Amino acid sequence: MSTAYICAGSNIGDRVGYLQQANMLLKDTPGITVLDISSIYETEPVGYKDQEWFANAVIKIETDLEPHDLLTECMRIEKQLGRDRSIEERWGPRTLDLDILFYDDRIIAEEDLRIPHPRMHERAYALVPMLELDPDFVHPILGKTVVDLHNELEEPEEVYLYGTRIDF
Repeated sequence: MSTAYICAGSNIGDRVGYLQQANMLLKDTPGITVLDISSIYETEPVGYKDQEWFANAVIKIETDLEPHDLLTECMRIEKQLGRDRSIEERWGPRTLDLDILFYDDRIIAEEDLRIPHPRMHERAYALVPMLELDPDFVHPILGKTVVDLHNELEEPEEVYLYGTRIDF
């Protein structure tokens, strides 16, 4: 079994509801066990700023799915909850975004899948929830802990505690 961390984000409609539904759908997916989930944070958008703020959380799972299969399941859940990648802008509004931040200490650099997430070390919306779940997790490429990466953020986007953890 492998351990993975998935960052869930939403900034359209019932943002927290989408995070709750994503958590439930992950729990119901064969080969995935949800181990923990961070608190929910309200976060400033990155890139395209003229949009609603996001609700974000990180979900820690145990899985026997291979990374590409996990990505397929994440994309299935996104689509099931209304995400349409064919019409959205990069960094634009979305009902749900599920990004695989880490999968054990694996490094994957392929066109359709990059693990660790290539910009997560620059994103407070991913690092702050990770601090709750595994502050000492070491980034397999950078060789730094989540705490160190968070402390090195140069101009972090705004992140506010929005709500307590979703029941899992």
